[in-house]
Amino acid sequence: MPILPIHMYGRDVLRKKAKPVRQITPEVIELVIDMFETMRNADGIGLAANQVGQLQSVIVIDISGIEEYKDMNPLTLINAKVVEGEGTSTVEEGCLSIPEVRDEVERPERIVVEFMDVDGKKIEMEANGLLARVVQHEIDHVNGILFLDHLSKEKKKLHQPRLKEIRKGEVETEYPVVSAAETAVAD
Repeated sequence: MPILPIHMYGRDVLRKKAKPVRQITPEVIELVIDMFETMRNADGIGLAANQVGQLQSVIVIDISGIEEYKDMNPLTLINAKVVEGEGTSTVEEGCLSIPEVRDEVERPERIVVEFMDVDGKKIEMEANGLLARVVQHEIDHVNGILFLDHLSKEKKKLHQPRLKEIRKGEVETEYPVVSAAETAVAD
């Protein structure tokens, strides 16, 4: 189970829409396993395939490290889409692909999400609170959307110096990464 490098802000793959998974293959299962390993290694609670350079609609979530969710099993969401949402809440978010940048994002408080699990079974699940937020954040990723896109122009401007550093590869993390600067050098 290799730990995959996480792609940093500025990488094109983070802005591309992932392709739907047509069939659960051994390669998809292997990707899911590697994504869980990568997410846990980075102390994350959610990870989308785009973040590890794969344009497939695959998401892994594990919020069981948070006290009120300690009994929740890890989730794999394939081809996930929100089909219903209500209420709103504003909570600070961060992202493994945008280290040290956090800001408040408004999202629906309660959602209904449809997805396929690793057995190919179609599931409809209601989520609220933190789980709803993480699901929406990761679905945004597979659609090429970052949490920064939900911020006002003024708030985005405040983060520009740090975003510029991340894009240049001037970032230290406890997990392996691929920066936009590495791509520019390789091209």
